[in-house]
Amino acid sequence: MKIVDARNLTDSELVARKKEARQEQFNLRMQQQTGALEKPSRLNELRKDVAKLETVMSERRLGQKVASRPAQSGGEKKKK
Repeated sequence: MKIVDARNLTDSELVARKKEARQEQFNLRMQQQTGALEKPSRLNELRKDVAKLETVMSERRLGQKVASRPAQSGGEKKKK
């Protein structure tokens, strides 16, 4: 999930997505403990997704307006 996608969700959708991500995270941690986890990188992705959702929720709670930046392609980097 990209932050732009999260900003396009409604408040109720944000809460629902966060709850789903937390539940999936819990299930994956249980699989990890039993040795049945096939894709460990998914845990890291979920952690970042939850952080993005929390960020958007916090921005809305504080009343901040955030202008989304256009996505940069992978090869382009800003020069200092």
